[in-house]
Amino acid sequence: MKGDTRYTQAGVDIDKANELIREIRPMVSSTFKRGVLTEIGGFAGLFALDLERYHQPVLVSSTDGVGTKIKIAVLSNRHETIGIDLVAMCVNDILVCGAQPLFFMDYFATGRLEPETAIDVIKGITDGCKEADCSLIGGETAEMPGLYAENDYDLAGFVVGAVDRDKIIDGSEIGVGQVIIGLASSGLHSNGFSLVRKIFFEELGLTVSDKIPAIGDQSLGEILLTPTKIYTKIISHLLKQKRINGMVHITGGAFLDNIPRILPKTCKAVIKKDSWPIPPIFRFLQEKGRISEKEMLRTFNCGIGMVLIVHEADVQDILFQIQAFDEQAYVIGHIEERGPEKPPVVFQT
Repeated sequence: MKGDTRYTQAGVDIDKANELIREIRPMVSSTFKRGVLTEIGGFAGLFALDLERYHQPVLVSSTDGVGTKIKIAVLSNRHETIGIDLVAMCVNDILVCGAQPLFFMDYFATGRLEPETAIDVIKGITDGCKEADCSLIGGETAEMPGLYAENDYDLAGFVVGAVDRDKIIDGSEIGVGQVIIGLASSGLHSNGFSLVRKIFFEELGLTVSDKIPAIGDQSLGEILLTPTKIYTKIISHLLKQKRINGMVHITGGAFLDNIPRILPKTCKAVIKKDSWPIPPIFRFLQEKGRISEKEMLRTFNCGIGMVLIVHEADVQDILFQIQAFDEQAYVIGHIEERGPEKPPVVFQT
């Protein structure tokens, strides 16, 4: 039944949502790879696990969002990259366990469904899934007037991957003398945006259209919307060689909260300051926002999006392979013995 109904009068248009599914179906189907058993639009997504590929398969899952970075997308009216962030935040979390992403699902909630905005967001999600080598097999679009303002929306993502039980990376192989390699981030990624917005828009009175020569040639909105880097290709390549003892996704909590999550209790990470170039936006935020060094290292990635812990003998070859993937990486520290009551992460000059 089309036309005006009591439900549409209440702010929910079922026909518009159904039309959106029809429009995005070809885009979503372009992410399908072997294992996908269903088309978009069903009650559930089905994926067949390739048991010939795994001896003792363990499923690995993660869920995340992109936080208040969405506010920047709304202010800029640019929605084509926020979906990449969503995929990245979920996929990078399972990569550190040694898992290969298999499939992804999304949840899109809004006060009023604007098809052009939704299509841009989902286009970003499909782009992210292709970059992460996983299939977008389903999702949910919810129109919720009264809970969200008309132009507002929120996103959540869900990824499932797999790894053989004996190839799980949990940090138990980390030991004294091993080396810490940092993979460069693409910028802020998707953390700390409540503080970012407070500094740029409330305290400095800037807009998304302003340009700040100290941080780049693009508009502020464009710089802030630089999508989170997805590390699937290089990590999957290195995992085949079985030479990574631990990995850390530098996300919420940054260095100080995330690195301890994989360290054995007898080990500490010693990070050398100034061992990698810190992008200008982080230095600008620290200076203009009067942020302490400790808070910077607990809030922002400061230019490092992923950390690898490897044997010293493998460092140069791993760096060479990373460069072959057009990624930037730096030796940023090493592992030492940790004494009782000592912090698990230490920064040294």
